[in-house]
Amino acid sequence: MKRLRRWVVGGTALIVAGSCTTAPAARPMVQRVAPGATVAPPTPQPRRAPVRASFSYAGSMIQGGLIIGIAPTGTSLLAFDGATIPVAADGRFLIAFDRDAKPTATLVATLEDGREVRDTLTVAPRAWDISRLDSVPKYPVPLPEFERARPAELAQINAARRIVTDSDGWRRPFMWPVLGRISTLFGSQRIYRNGEAGAYHSGIDIARPTGTVVLAPADGVVILAADHPFTLEGNLLMIDHGMGLNTAFLHLSQITVHVGERVRRGQPVGLVGMTGRASGPHLHWSMKWRDSRIDPLLVAGPMPVAQ
Repeated sequence: MKRLRRWVVGGTALIVAGSCTTAPAARPMVQRVAPGATVAPPTPQPRRAPVRASFSYAGSMIQGGLIIGIAPTGTSLLAFDGATIPVAADGRFLIAFDRDAKPTATLVATLEDGREVRDTLTVAPRAWDISRLDSVPKYPVPLPEFERARPAELAQINAARRIVTDSDGWRRPFMWPVLGRISTLFGSQRIYRNGEAGAYHSGIDIARPTGTVVLAPADGVVILAADHPFTLEGNLLMIDHGMGLNTAFLHLSQITVHVGERVRRGQPVGLVGMTGRASGPHLHWSMKWRDSRIDPLLVAGPMPVAQ
């Protein structure tokens, strides 16, 4: 047990750290203090962040899944299957696996000293809902109006997806935009006459009455709010959540936000409808990371029971 002793020498106070034991002590440390002054406690040193020598992940490493990872400490460049992806200041990054992703993917982190840290990811396969319609042709003959309008619509959609925002909505849990019966699953596909495969379903359909309020599943920035119904999507709303992740809502009866607006998780953004190519009122919710289409069910979790 240590104690402090105080002497006054020539008008100057001396504080001496000594010991109450009889064992030999090290030479006392003397601190000169002006008369009447107090001794400040030592300044606490900031705790250093732990050094990460490898990657860590959270999420679904499966076809249609999304992963939030943490890169090794000192990462200056990160590549996913050869394509550079951004890394946040805290080392976090986002990757996702397309519906038809290959069995493996590769991450390479280049450190500040030039060394590389590699990791090969194993992507689990999924069994998709496939229906066969052997007596039905693959496509009806496109209407002239569709062929005329579609190129401009696709150009608008692609331009919106190229918009980069500083949203950090990707960091937090996603919620369901509406609660209800899931009528069509992500990835489902039809096989038509002569074995011709149709395009797989790129999102998830939730059957709800027209006028049901649609909520933003996470924070983001509106990158497209169609001012007229598109031929397939109807009234289309797209929200960017940062790091290349965006959400699209199709067939809306009304859009209640505008391009450039920042929206918060749980904020109303539109109303369910059946505009565009839809056989009944429902919300089509799709998600995309860069060029990979992902399953909203894996991001938001199981559908909660409607209250």
